[in-house]
Amino acid sequence: MSNTTATVIADPWADPKTSNSMAIKALIPLLITFILGTLCLQGFNLVFTQVGEDVGAAAQASLITAIPSIVLGIVCFIYGSLGDFVSLKKLVVVGLITLFVGSVFGFVANFFFAANLWTVIIARVLQTAGEQVAGSAFLVVASKYLKPSLKVVFFGLFTAGYQISASIGVFAAGMLSAIAWQYLFLIPSVAILFLPLLLKNLPDRQGNGEKVDWLGFTIIGFAVAFLTLFFSYNAMWMLALAVVLFVAFAVYINKASHPFVTPEFFRNTRWVAAIMLILVFYFTNYCVSPMFNAIGANVYGMTTSQVSMHIVFAFLVAAAFGICSGAIVGRIGVRPSLALAGVLMAVGFIGAGFAVNAGFVVLTLFACVFYAGCGLMYSPVVSTVLGTLSQDESGRGVGMNDLVMNVTGSIGIAIFGGLMSSQAFSGSSIIGATGAAASYSNLLLIAGCVPLVGVIYYLVVRRKISE
Repeated sequence: MSNTTATVIADPWADPKTSNSMAIKALIPLLITFILGTLCLQGFNLVFTQVGEDVGAAAQASLITAIPSIVLGIVCFIYGSLGDFVSLKKLVVVGLITLFVGSVFGFVANFFFAANLWTVIIARVLQTAGEQVAGSAFLVVASKYLKPSLKVVFFGLFTAGYQISASIGVFAAGMLSAIAWQYLFLIPSVAILFLPLLLKNLPDRQGNGEKVDWLGFTIIGFAVAFLTLFFSYNAMWMLALAVVLFVAFAVYINKASHPFVTPEFFRNTRWVAAIMLILVFYFTNYCVSPMFNAIGANVYGMTTSQVSMHIVFAFLVAAAFGICSGAIVGRIGVRPSLALAGVLMAVGFIGAGFAVNAGFVVLTLFACVFYAGCGLMYSPVVSTVLGTLSQDESGRGVGMNDLVMNVTGSIGIAIFGGLMSSQAFSGSSIIGATGAAASYSNLLLIAGCVPLVGVIYYLVVRRKISE
């Protein structure tokens, strides 16, 4: 009995004063790890078309972004569940090792041996699965162990870190593309150096003993993966298998005793109407960097490095609007903020579509407009979706948001990436351009219609959502 008491007293996480200090020591390396992983992700988003060409799979290059994004959406949800019964310390150890293995494997397999599409994808999947541990652990530690006055500070740092790392990732990818894109794999590997510090400062508490719905995650994971693959390969058997798996998932969640998402989610018509906003607004989220990189190369004869020097400003704008989004929403309200964000995204794409031949600086300005909308969009759209759920469903709601954001973006880049590589719309355009310029102009205009449809849809269903 006395030994148990002594253990409890000795636990620094049991004391609010010491737990706050311990949390800060853990949060800093977790944030850096997350930033390094995000940097790598955004870097590959910029250069995946170049990578696809280098490995002889230009038509399937979008999978380099699409498949890791699917994995990202699923692991976000899984890690939230794992936190219920696995200690954060053990979770982070596995995550950092997975990140390191993926980094080294990706570099070695594609630098010292013949680069291959699937060795790139496997490495990126391992990196994505590993780095997201840091992001999930950061949010858990900040939520549970920081004093209230510091929570706001560290959540702000998390948002700013994500956006700034995106801009650095684009810049780094541009620089490294002129040398060897394989070096991108190595950037997150340095996070392994934080392992001793995290082992010392992370809590080692076991959770409540609840089990993770591995079967449910597996079914939905394969379902969305095959759906995304269909848009890259146009193989009907992939679509058929995806449909079968979605049906199997529907049957499963109705029969399982503890599914990770219940049928009530899908019977909540307010939530279904709201989640469609995320599906539409984030459909083209991964398209800007690769499209602008392709325009720079094929219309203006620019290198990826030169393109990145321009596009980096757009990500900085996204960071600024992301940081200020809370203040903007607080001043003008959720509804106007969401509509404004959607309009900015539409104007960015449509403006760029009309300005394909107007110079890359003008295109960059429209990219900044688009990313201003992206930075502003997250807060009001998530608030809108979660507002349709009860408090005890909010955790699963956040997980479903992450899943839909990444899956819809993956499908979007698979479709637009395929259209870019095939030059399907190169015949003519509204602006009178021909060839590659016509193709990109048409694709940008189509992409701009997507968030515009989202704004119109929101204006139609906003009253139903807010009931």
